[in-house]
Amino acid sequence: QVLVVESGGGLVQPGGSLRLSCEASGFSLDDYSIGWFRQTPGKEREGVSCIISTDGSTHYASSVKGRFTISRDNAKDTIYLQMSSLRPEDTAVYFCATDRVYSDCLHPWKYDHWGQGTQVTVSS
Repeated sequence: QVLVVESGGGLVQPGGSLRLSCEASGFSLDDYSIGWFRQTPGKEREGVSCIISTDGSTHYASSVKGRFTISRDNAKDTIYLQMSSLRPEDTAVYFCATDRVYSDCLHPWKYDHWGQGTQVTVSS
């Protein structure tokens, strides 16, 4: 069974950092790409960052480029999203998702397997 489980959310002050983890099971990170998405009430789910399984290429939304970094640890079956210089507008529920995605990996409709989400709140 393909499963992903997020962790690491919490409350952080503006300008602070947080690292989210997405633990994978039931599949290989060499075969399935991972995407990070976020959603706030009343808004559509937004692609934040993703990593393509086949070549390890990483992709970012323009709103987070230069502040967020996605990385992969195959030995631990875990994908990380390091978030720095956090802003109040980064507040959202963050989800990781996985599927056999090989292009346009920031589009949520390309993924069938989702985690339960983790809340990130940026506030003073």
